[in-house]
Amino acid sequence: MEDRPLSPDATLAERAQDGDTGAFDTLLRRHQDTVYRIALRVLGDAADAADTAQEALITAWRKLPELENTAVFSAWLYRIVTNRALNAVRSRIPAAPIDEGLPTAAPGPEHQSMASQLRGALTRALANLPPGQRACWILRELEGMSYEEIAQIVNATPTAVRGRIHRARTHLVEALRLWR
Repeated sequence: MEDRPLSPDATLAERAQDGDTGAFDTLLRRHQDTVYRIALRVLGDAADAADTAQEALITAWRKLPELENTAVFSAWLYRIVTNRALNAVRSRIPAAPIDEGLPTAAPGPEHQSMASQLRGALTRALANLPPGQRACWILRELEGMSYEEIAQIVNATPTAVRGRIHRARTHLVEALRLWR
């Protein structure tokens, strides 16, 4: 088997493992927006998302020496933030709504009212999903990740991820059927 060239993330992760804080800082700048966005979409609260993202990045720095395959750095990092966010969701009742990233209202009071009501219905439907389904749906539909990437992040098989996303979609369709 021939060695493939390392991706820029892999090279930076290896340098960071060797103690190069500048390399880790570059990785943080490259991934911090996605880390925050994942936390925000899972948690639905900007302050909680910022805290969770920061905790995830600190954990990544501490655990970086344990990462054996630096080529999967981004999936490893997204797994850390997803797990932290899911743990936060599980520890609170009721689940917080998710508003970020949803379509904005069209001009005009009638459209604004309808869009606001639809956003509220979608937010409630997402909040009622089990955390595992919610995370998979968010990573697929809002972050555009592949089933394989999601499987690495949530520590499941691609088939299990497909099942979770299917169940989430079924639940959302049922919850939003009045809006069709």
